[in-house]
Amino acid sequence: MSVIRSPNVWHHPQLYERENRAQDVHGAVDAVLREVADWHGRDVLDVGCGTGFHLPRFADAARSVHGVEPHPPLAELARRRTRGLAHVQVHQAGAEALPLPRDSVDVVHSRTAYFFGPGCEPGLAEATRVLRTGGVQVVVDLDVTRSRYGSWMRQDLPPGYRAEQVEAFFADQGFALRRVDTVWRFETREDLRAVLGIELSPRVAEQAVAQVPGLTVDVAYRVHWRRKGLHVPLHQHR
Repeated sequence: MSVIRSPNVWHHPQLYERENRAQDVHGAVDAVLREVADWHGRDVLDVGCGTGFHLPRFADAARSVHGVEPHPPLAELARRRTRGLAHVQVHQAGAEALPLPRDSVDVVHSRTAYFFGPGCEPGLAEATRVLRTGGVQVVVDLDVTRSRYGSWMRQDLPPGYRAEQVEAFFADQGFALRRVDTVWRFETREDLRAVLGIELSPRVAEQAVAQVPGLTVDVAYRVHWRRKGLHVPLHQHR
């Protein structure tokens, strides 16, 4: 199993919790998810669920929710978070070996986890295996091509990373693309500084903090989605 180590939530889960609370305060990403992958009354799988931050939100309307997380300490935190939710299960496993039967879920969701472009084909195959016909896989990731946050990320990108190649990869795999503009709002300047410190290199983080006078940052996302049994026409990519 190929496990992609996370430099932020693996090492700073409590701080990452503050980051999760700050993200997308207007619910723009959730609105797109409800449009393309409505989970009301359906069976949901969250791949790379981390501490389980999104599991209760899915559980509010879903018939059942499964969280999959390869890092044991995070999987345990997700179990604690959802202990009182009988229709939620958390599994310690990776995206390339999902512990669910074939044709068992309606929505496979992942957010800034594993599905980063070329190389994630084994996970895509597993998602297709567990999805029922007509089910939806949705991949949410940061969009480095836009927003103030994207401009900081571009300074830290690894050699060889090309955003257009990642987008072309998902398009070739049959995914449609929605671009989403969001706002992150932190409770304190200390939270903002600390979160940027685990997401950016020290030099870029200091630059970023200096460029933000208040508590909000504009952050852009990409939402890729495809329905099992349906190749999305290219005109739906935007």
